[in-house]
Amino acid sequence: MNKEQELKNIVKERYAKIAEQGKAENAASCCGATTPSNKIYNIMMDDYSETEGYLEDADLGLGCGLPTQFAKIQKGDTVIDLGSGAGNDCFVARHEAGVEGKVIGIDFTPIMIQKARANAEKLGYNNVEFREGDIDNMPVNDAVADVIVSNCVLNLVPNKQKVISEIHRVLKPGGHFSISDIVLVGDLPEALREDAEMYAGCVAGAIQKSEYLQFIQEQGFQNITIQKEKPIVIPDDILSKYLSEEEVNEFNKGATGIFSISVYAEKAGAKSSKPKFKLSELQSGSCCEPSSGCC
Repeated sequence: MNKEQELKNIVKERYAKIAEQGKAENAASCCGATTPSNKIYNIMMDDYSETEGYLEDADLGLGCGLPTQFAKIQKGDTVIDLGSGAGNDCFVARHEAGVEGKVIGIDFTPIMIQKARANAEKLGYNNVEFREGDIDNMPVNDAVADVIVSNCVLNLVPNKQKVISEIHRVLKPGGHFSISDIVLVGDLPEALREDAEMYAGCVAGAIQKSEYLQFIQEQGFQNITIQKEKPIVIPDDILSKYLSEEEVNEFNKGATGIFSISVYAEKAGAKSSKPKFKLSELQSGSCCEPSSGCC
């Protein structure tokens, strides 16, 4: 088994367990993957509770930003959410896109897909669907999306360049993305960088901020903008699981920084008038396209 697939399997196995954890436990740890801190309740996530379209049952406390807040979603847009989890960002996006829009969530963890579909059914949303698949090989045709969002997911994928390439492929000309993710400035200690738990915790899989932005630029995206940036502080009681006391002190006073950034960029090309998604097309009892196999 190659290294990339091994890391994917680690994340898939861990997130199957995280799906059954409570929001509080996930928020007090590194994306639900580490032992919760007894010092800090909210390590990475931002508060969605005042956001229109928010569904508490779909919020597992796994994000590191509010990408939908900056995504400039318009009525009638087709929106794709990468790493959709239990559906939280999809339901917020659906509020913005309206009944004439369409939202597609992609996740590679079967239990997350099950939870998301159950939440969509509970809400009666016929224009929100969830597809099981990898975000570096999306089960989506070319030039489908007006907008792509993602919340703290690309750092979990070994081949980030491939994900960015896929984002470019599935966006329509003139489409754009808003993605919240974890990036680094400086190098992590080896013990954090090599630990599988910290990889699933959104930290060890993060890359340098400059490299992240370079990947986006090299793919041909335009108007690249950091919409929001905040430092992420890993509490000492979590760090001490991986580092000695001396190493923790060195890490805390060192030059390494862990940041959550929300990045916006546009695909080149002129926007074309988009056909509105017709709710009547899905009122035959199907929750999604018959070919997607999501029902």
